[in-house]
Parts: sequence; C-alpha cells; structure tokens
Amino acid sequence: MSQVYINDFGAHVGKEVELKGWLYSRRSKGKLHFLMLRDGTGIVQSVVAKGEVSDELFEQAGRIGQESSVIVRGVVRADARAAGGVELGMLDLQVLQDVKDYPIAHQEHGPDFLLGNRHLWLRSKKQAAIMRIRSRIVRAIRDFFDDRGFTLMDAPIFTPSACEGTSTLFEVNYFDEAKAYLTQSGQLYGEAAAMALGKVYVFGPVFRAEKSKTRRHLTEFWMVEPEVAYATLEDVMDLAEGLICAAVSAVLQHHRQDLADLERDVTKLERIKAPFPRITYEEAAVLLEKLGTGFVRGNDLGAPDETALGEHFGMPVMVHRWPHEVKAFYMKRDAADPRLALGVDVIGPEGAGELVGGSQREDNLDELLGRIHAHGLPEEAFAWYLDLRRYGSVPHAGFGLGLERTVAWICGREHVRECIPFPRTLNRIYP
Repeated sequence: MSQVYINDFGAHVGKEVELKGWLYSRRSKGKLHFLMLRDGTGIVQSVVAKGEVSDELFEQAGRIGQESSVIVRGVVRADARAAGGVELGMLDLQVLQDVKDYPIAHQEHGPDFLLGNRHLWLRSKKQAAIMRIRSRIVRAIRDFFDDRGFTLMDAPIFTPSACEGTSTLFEVNYFDEAKAYLTQSGQLYGEAAAMALGKVYVFGPVFRAEKSKTRRHLTEFWMVEPEVAYATLEDVMDLAEGLICAAVSAVLQHHRQDLADLERDVTKLERIKAPFPRITYEEAAVLLEKLGTGFVRGNDLGAPDETALGEHFGMPVMVHRWPHEVKAFYMKRDAADPRLALGVDVIGPEGAGELVGGSQREDNLDELLGRIHAHGLPEEAFAWYLDLRRYGSVPHAGFGLGLERTVAWICGREHVRECIPFPRTLNRIYP
C-alpha cells in the first residue's frame, strides 16, 4: 500500500490508506483512543475502537508517547467536525520508535525554553503552519517576479564594503589578513545586474549587526530585492504593492486551515487590496502629530510611529519622499525639492512595522561620488559601483522586502523569531 499524505485525505474518503508520521497527542475515553497524528502536511484524528482491533494493538495505541514515530493503516472517513473534514479509522499500527519524556509537552513554555529547543518546537501545530505559509510566500514571490520577466540574480554573501553604513556590519577574516563583511543587502549587485538584464531580483539571506532586541529584528534574515532599469520611484511603488497583494492572496487561497490553526483573523487579510494609501513624509509627520505619538519632524519613523500609521489606515501604507539626511547615500534627490530623497517605506498594519524599503537610485556619477565622500565611505571599495554611472547610466529603482516581517504580519505573529526556522538574534545562535 502506498503512503498517502494527510492533506490528500479528502480525495481518499472511504478508502484504506497508509499514513507515515508521528503521534502529536492522544486522549482516551472508555473503549476509544483518539490519536492525533501528524505527517508534516497536517494533523488528523485517528480513532482506535476496542473490539475493532486486536487487544494488543488497542493497548499499544493507549500507551505510546508523544512524538513516537508510527506507520498507521486505516480507512479515511468523512467527519464534518474534524479539521479538514476527515478522520482515520485505525486498522493497524506499527511503532518505529516509542518516545518517552518528550521535552515539549502540550502546555505553556517560556520563549527561552522553546528557542533552546527550536529543533523540536518546529513540530508544533502553529510552528509547522508558519513554516508552510512561509514556504508559500517564498513561492508567491518567485512566481510574481518570474511571471513578469524578471531574472533571478544571486548576490554574494561576502562583500568588500557596506551598503548602508559600517556600524551594522559583521566583519570576518578573509584570506591573507584581508577583511570582508557579511552582506547587509544584495542591492548594489542587483543594480549591476539590472544594467545587464533590465529587470532582476536578488533573493537570499542578509545580515545586520544591530544590537537590537525588538520583536521586529533578527541578525540573519531573508530579503527579496528587485531592481529595474529605467524605473522611477512610482514604478517600484506599484511593484511593491502588487507583490504584497500577490503574497497575501496566495496564502488565503492555499492555507486557510493553517491560518485557522494560527487563530488568524482572515477578514483583515481579505481587505488587503490595491491601491494602498500613499502619503509623503510631510503628510505622515502631520498625521503623527495628530495621533500624538511624539514624533519629531526630521527624524526617521520609530516603532510607535509605524504602529500608529498602520492602525490608522488598517492596511499597508506607503510613505514616500523623505528628508535625505535619514536615508541611504544611494537614493536620488527629488528634483522638485532637493531636500528630499526619492525613497519609500511600506508600513504594514497590525504593528508589522516596515515591510519594504525602496527608492529611485542616484544615477549621476558626480552626485553619487559626493555622497560616498560625505558618508565617509571608502571610494576604492565602490569603484565597480561607480562604473555603473560611467558606462551607460540610466534612471533605475528598486526595493527590499523583509521576508520574516511579511510572514509575521500575514500569520499574525508578535515576534519575527517565530517566522524563520532557526532564528539568530543578539543573544542566540543555538541551535
């Protein structure tokens, strides 16, 4: 008999199947055992009735421990009360390993204990749901760009220089006593690729050595960074809007049960439709003054400011045209007001914070060189980047979307550490 996965049980009602998985939990009532079995695609209840199986099997089903590995043969039965609308009537049970004293019981544990046992915590219903949704969002991102003629371009992890300043770089020893850095962003390499291929995206891990303990920060996370030749700020605002809508739509279409397991209010996700509100930094400053967050005009947005904006609009809001002092050196100035950078942040609702940061890039050689000097960056490290402005420079723009923050928002999770398989934070590098 061939193995059937739980998420395919609906197509096998009335049929005998073989399930290979683990015991998630168990309860007993009289002459019945109710075994919750998982196989990575979902969880199903398997009913073991005394008299319908051997006494030995019935006794075994009533004593195996949580996370025991099992192979179960049974008949799929329709049950409207069950998750997924089906249950499994057990006919046979093979125990590969009977587990005792599994460390994560079905009770409350502190975050430090759960993170220290992350390799086991991933097996829990909610964590498995988050990982499946994360996988779907990654697929939706790739489909979005691939379907629009973008080329995936892998940027290096080791870089010779900073993308957004040197204070948050992880420095590593390279050969012959040279220094290299773990990348903060693949953007600069994405710009080079866009000059060759027109429309590209970089998708991979990035590293920030910020000594931050907030619920929105990780030291290692994943970011997708499209870069488009001949694009303006408005073009990439449209692109970011479409990407976010596509990711939300894909999760709603394919992961209703996972969202239910996470107790996510899907009505809030169903409201995420284009167009998103678009306000200037100045308009955001005026609004924040009315909302009473204590925002100081001229500063970057803090977490309370982002939360207030997200709550006010109830959906992602685009804040564009920022004071250039609070933005990166590579952002182009607004021709209508040189005090402003042509940058945009997409602030998510429900306390999600900044999901996207993007801009039109500075395409003028002299302007870019002046910014590099003004920021105290080594010109020699950016020689190749400056070449992009020497040989066929064009207007171009792009953005970066943080995967974990996006997953946290869509899943309704409080902390991004739940949204990556093995989180790396200021005080955690194990397991």
